[in-house]
Amino acid sequence: MYPIRLPVLLLMLLVLSGCASLVTSAGNKLANNLSGAILDQDDPETVETGMPSYLLLVDSLIAGDPKNEDMLLAGSRLYGSYAAAFVKEPERAKRLARKSRDYADRALCAHDAQLCNLLERPYDEFAAAIGKLNIGAVPLLYASGAAWADWIQANSSDWNAIASLPKVKAAMVRAVELDETYSHGEGHLYLGVFATLLPPALGGKPEEGRVHFERAIELSAGRDLMAKVEYARRYARITYDRELHDRLLQEVLDADAAEPGLTLSNTLAKRQARELLKSADSYF
Repeated sequence: MYPIRLPVLLLMLLVLSGCASLVTSAGNKLANNLSGAILDQDDPETVETGMPSYLLLVDSLIAGDPKNEDMLLAGSRLYGSYAAAFVKEPERAKRLARKSRDYADRALCAHDAQLCNLLERPYDEFAAAIGKLNIGAVPLLYASGAAWADWIQANSSDWNAIASLPKVKAAMVRAVELDETYSHGEGHLYLGVFATLLPPALGGKPEEGRVHFERAIELSAGRDLMAKVEYARRYARITYDRELHDRLLQEVLDADAAEPGLTLSNTLAKRQARELLKSADSYF
């Protein structure tokens, strides 16, 4: 418990001293450092075991400063990452994905009151609002799009949730338009997944997805290994391209997982690459 108790004691001392600005600064730094430390962890089991304590800590920081945009975004990222990567129980995944989505929505509202309840508005009103945003809003657009995408995935049997997908896609498109390099080009990765959720016969657009996957790989200089895994899973399998499938996954296995901001994701990508290669003979 020592790593958690020390910053909490520090925050208590700052509160007692009446230094509100220092509390906010310390809270922002702690929340962002937590996110960074988790993303740079190469042992997923450590993250899975320790994450619930960190989530409670971030919750407490947000409760003390409920309109702090940076802490809300950090909370959204942490809840979304934990739910997507480690939670297998469907109802729990739904609850955690909803928490991630709610924090992202609150961050939008804290940024600008005109963005409150943005993703719940009619599509035309939503599109007009995001069309007015500038490059400074990219972290918000990306976080909101990612959180809502994870929430839709957790509620994939709910048609009301699925109906939100066009707005989520529009948010990611706008984020990419403003700054496609943000977060290692992961906006393109999401757009690639969106384009390949369905087979071509049901409206899927695999070639559009291919362009986004390849751009995500290019923007990360090949260091975002999950982009290659999703390219293999979503495109190569849909198009029955065994050669591309196996090449991409072997590249993932041969790569070093260590990369600032991507180490945890890359470590999980390697595990998934092994599983996909193992099942390839039965798929193709």
